[in-house]
Amino acid sequence: MTTTPLPPSLIATLPGRYYTDPELFRREQERVFEALWFCAVRSADLDKPGAFRTVQVGRESVLLTRSRTGEPRAFLNVCRHRGARLCTEESGQVRRTLQCPYHAWTYDLDGKLIAAPDLMRMPDVDRSAYGLVKVALREWLGYTWVCLADEPPSFEETVIGAAAERLGDTASIERYGTERLALGRRVTYDVRANWKLIVENFMECYHCATIHPELTDVLPEFAGGFAAQYYVGHGAAFGEEVGGFTVDGSAGFGRLPEVDDHQDRRYYAVTVKPTVFLNLVPDHVILHRLFPLAEDRTVVECDWLYAPDVVASGADLSKSVELFHRVNAQDFAACERTQPAMASRAYREGGVLVPTEHHIGIFHEWLTRQLAA
Repeated sequence: MTTTPLPPSLIATLPGRYYTDPELFRREQERVFEALWFCAVRSADLDKPGAFRTVQVGRESVLLTRSRTGEPRAFLNVCRHRGARLCTEESGQVRRTLQCPYHAWTYDLDGKLIAAPDLMRMPDVDRSAYGLVKVALREWLGYTWVCLADEPPSFEETVIGAAAERLGDTASIERYGTERLALGRRVTYDVRANWKLIVENFMECYHCATIHPELTDVLPEFAGGFAAQYYVGHGAAFGEEVGGFTVDGSAGFGRLPEVDDHQDRRYYAVTVKPTVFLNLVPDHVILHRLFPLAEDRTVVECDWLYAPDVVASGADLSKSVELFHRVNAQDFAACERTQPAMASRAYREGGVLVPTEHHIGIFHEWLTRQLAA
């Protein structure tokens, strides 16, 4: 197949193999997901000492828990004896220790080896040296982020700073008080598509008029194809007759206390590379976490977060949740429709980006730099 030079208004996408090649996905696991900060769990899910969750980060299973003093901890989910998976469930609760179900090597909640069959007859074994392998950990926005790199990149620069670039400053994000909000609803989606197709879809709104009728009713400017992320600080305005960010435009809940006047009645979207989407509206926050499991499969966990008194009151969240649930379903269906074509000879050299999508080209440049690092 021959190609012709692109006109100035178009730029090329990544070639199709970036979405189908298992070897390229392995490199992404190594040089993206295992090298950068990864948003693993909502901190409140680890609600007391011994509560744990396991998450897949690149090729590794990571175990997150709380110590007896309530501090978050993260370890590789691997026993130091013979390598058995320490915790096989996605979540659970232990009392005081983590015990391998294979040979009963036992670790405290700080990861130190404290017991094993015949360990007393091996006085030369350093129990700290044979503890669980620790993983770097930070908390932000009420979530626990981990990094598998031996020398993690600056969290302030690559996560907080990168997110703040989108809105112009950190305060514009922190006003929503995400770490103080309560979980109103969580929906997990199993998407049969490459993670990059999901990121690219979230970053643009060229498709919004075609597949998001409910969203464009609430945010009329999206019908024109311009995404919320196409310039720094922009937030899409609610329609004049819209009462709130709900599936039918009816009123939502009271504005979060620290949200500024200029942020009222606006929707802001932030992509925190590689795998987090942050959606900010006056009365709640929606946060997506992507877990890429294969070159053609991505699990997305989506949280709807509200003021604690709204959740505690038992308020009906359905109209609020339903709007972005429909957006998610529509987007993920589009990504699944696109995934098979990534292997087509028609997409061997890739596709094109129109001017309103050119910022996706910046994402592609970032990714190729990471893979070459």
